[in-house]
Amino acid sequence: MRVALGTDEVGATPDAVRGWLVAAGHEVIEPAGSVAPWPEVGRRIAEVVADGTADAGVVCCWTGTGVAIAANKVAGVRAALCTDAATAQGARRFNDANVLALGLRLVTPAVAEELCEAFFGTEVDPDEVELIDRVEPDRS
Repeated sequence: MRVALGTDEVGATPDAVRGWLVAAGHEVIEPAGSVAPWPEVGRRIAEVVADGTADAGVVCCWTGTGVAIAANKVAGVRAALCTDAATAQGARRFNDANVLALGLRLVTPAVAEELCEAFFGTEVDPDEVELIDRVEPDRS
């Protein structure tokens, strides 16, 4: 799987995410460069997920909220801010999230790896996706 990764800060948590993705056999692309302002990170990662250049994305900023909001402004993207494995699993299974948002303030490298494992190791439930598609706005 091709995974787009973006962060607004260099540090141990984004490094752990990158390392986990590579070790799990994913191809990591970084369209925002190694570091960019959080609105740009959210937008750039979301755009490459939405256009199919990447299959999924991971975005990081201090709280994780900003990159999630920015990413969710791109049609076709469902970014989920996750702080625990159960939420990451649910975001994939029930909400068809395709971008994982992480807050650098609270998410340690070890927790980031758990979140990646949960997020990327969970299959989407098509019955649940049908439910969320019913409330998706028409963006045509």
